Amino acid sequence: MIKIQKAEEIEDDFFNGRNFGPSIDTVRQVLEEVRLKKDEALRVYGKKFDNSTLTHFEISHADLENAAKKMQATNPKLYDALCYSRDLALRFAKKQRESFDSFEIELEPGLFTGQKNIPVDRAGVYVPAGRFPLLSSVVMTVTPAVAAGVKEIILCTPPRPNPNSDEPYADENIMAAAYICGVTRAFAVGGAQAIAAMAFGTESIPQTDVIVGPGNKYVAEAKKLVYGTVGIDMIAGPTEVFIIADKSANPEWVAADLLAQAEHDIVAQPVLATPDENLAQAVAKEIEKQLEVLPTREIAGQSIANYGRIIITKDLDQAAQIANRKAPEHLELALDEGADRDRLVQSVHNYGSLFIGHGAAEVFGDYAAGLNHTLPTSGSARFTGGLSVRVFLKTVTTLRTVTGSKGSEASAQAAGALGDAEGLAGHAKAARLRLADR
Repeated sequence: MIKIQKAEEIEDDFFNGRNFGPSIDTVRQVLEEVRLKKDEALRVYGKKFDNSTLTHFEISHADLENAAKKMQATNPKLYDALCYSRDLALRFAKKQRESFDSFEIELEPGLFTGQKNIPVDRAGVYVPAGRFPLLSSVVMTVTPAVAAGVKEIILCTPPRPNPNSDEPYADENIMAAAYICGVTRAFAVGGAQAIAAMAFGTESIPQTDVIVGPGNKYVAEAKKLVYGTVGIDMIAGPTEVFIIADKSANPEWVAADLLAQAEHDIVAQPVLATPDENLAQAVAKEIEKQLEVLPTREIAGQSIANYGRIIITKDLDQAAQIANRKAPEHLELALDEGADRDRLVQSVHNYGSLFIGHGAAEVFGDYAAGLNHTLPTSGSARFTGGLSVRVFLKTVTTLRTVTGSKGSEASAQAAGALGDAEGLAGHAKAARLRLADR
């Protein structure tokens, strides 16, 4: 049964980031071995962690294409859904790309400053394939890279037995998605060793400039440790949803949204905040009802029992305050259209993605609404957003001057004075050499 508590009973650690066990020593060893021994280490760790005996790792482009054709023939609904998801995500990502302007502005006469948004040359994408192979993560990680203009997109995903030969292979749905979304090269390598390969490069796998994508705690730890050698999107923790609802909400829908998040992982955190005690009780009962027939009830039930909760607040504004402090990955406002909902849309500001209204199910954002589902967790929505085109872009700046102009002369004078103040005589001299009357 889900826990029901009043707002004043919330424990302080509810608002803390969540960490589920140390993994750093193991990951450090994997990273160092791959950095030094490259493909040899990938073979060792592939056998140890994935029961793989592959001697090389690249999945042929023909196999990717064949997987897509097979999906189209045998499961056209899935194929069409995947293409629809890709198209929406790509349209949204291209609009994001348009918002990152390049410009040049004359700040002072003869002093021109600007910025350019330049895509990285090569992006690395990691797609897990454990209990639930996440083919939707191919869409979410690859499409913003495509929209950004990245030249080469490298995908790593855990190996799977090849039904036709001994050549590298992976989950067929992930392979199909990779082909549909435009992956350049794909490799059957999983876990922390895949992150190491994309960070440092091996004989087979090229070094990338940025690595994105979800994964288990070992993958997350590896991404954290290679940051600086490469860029990363974020460190993802257990998934979470926070729903703010009032009496207008449908208990069946709210319960379903909480369970949809709970089935991800036994440590997922589904939360409802409402000032309506009748709704709270109705949702709690509906959760139990739906759990009885949910195929993933073993996982979802543990998540609900151990990390789920329903919080009774004095009003909707208090619910919004709690949400802002929690900074959840997904925030739903299960409210009728009107002044209350409009006020909350403006007052909430710490979240990965916001879902407004009863119909805006969080699962739409997971799969097919254009939004990216790779989002900040464990409170990191306080300082960052989700995966977007921005991750694949470098915003660099430019300076251009007209010698002898008012702006150039003023900048040289100021730079000389500041160089003197800091005791950097070379700086001051380099600035003053540009003065016309030096």
